[in-house]
Amino acid sequence: MKTYTLSYIIATRNRLPFLRIALEKLINALLPDEEIVVVDGNSTDGAQEYLQQLFQQGKIHQFVSEPDHNQAHGWNKALLLAKGTIIKKIIDDDVYNYPAIRACRDYMLNNPQTDICISNCLSTILLSPKNISEANRLDNYKKWKTGQVTCFTFSDISMLVRKSSLSFLGLYDTQFAMIDWEYALRCSYLKANIVYYTGYNSLGVTTPGNVTSKTNKARLKAEGRIGRQKYGYSGDRSDISIYSEIKIAIGNIVYYKRGNNLADIRQLETIPAEKLNHIYNDLYQYLENYNRASNAAFV
Repeated sequence: MKTYTLSYIIATRNRLPFLRIALEKLINALLPDEEIVVVDGNSTDGAQEYLQQLFQQGKIHQFVSEPDHNQAHGWNKALLLAKGTIIKKIIDDDVYNYPAIRACRDYMLNNPQTDICISNCLSTILLSPKNISEANRLDNYKKWKTGQVTCFTFSDISMLVRKSSLSFLGLYDTQFAMIDWEYALRCSYLKANIVYYTGYNSLGVTTPGNVTSKTNKARLKAEGRIGRQKYGYSGDRSDISIYSEIKIAIGNIVYYKRGNNLADIRQLETIPAEKLNHIYNDLYQYLENYNRASNAAFV
């Protein structure tokens, strides 16, 4: 059986316009010791057929299409299917820098005690793609490393995890909507060996219609209470991650720029493919340039 140093995993459902862009970038960047695993939640927008074609062409290595109970269920299937020593989650509407990802992968391969690697990252929304901000967790990481807090939060958009570490850290909790938030608290509470890369391996793009944006506030508050009770999380900004806040607010059409309305959000859902490609090409280039200008190191 062929072995891989790195598995890229994708769980998706009815996100074909974004999925096409993400997979085109990933397939073009793929190296021989890397695999692509895609779990589709029984899409009805043409994504299932598109993925089946890629699988038949040998462009993706593993492919499953069937109903999921929720997003955690889909991601867990992908984690279990992955054959790579290191696993990198690729979210269909976000942007990634593959040289930075491989720098994190190589560090983990050279330091086998490392369970997880996270990095700095950038954030924007599709509504205003030139409005890009940093969403870093280095200060929170340092407080955790020095024992000032028992746990801290980070988004899994930048996370790489060692496959063998899953037996200790576990899979995503299928009871949670904010799966990355709970997973970060759990792994840091368990004192996983987490290393921080000060480069930028990802750029989060908030888009309409994602799973997170459909989560209601009452559920988030309930999950926040669980986090405080189970992990002793005191909160470093709010009860949920900054990424989740943005996504939820977009779903409720109340965030980012005053004056946004329902028509603005619906318009985003019908952006022509050519324009969407242009936006994402610019974001990929921006992330690449940002990394070139940074003096990245592992903490």
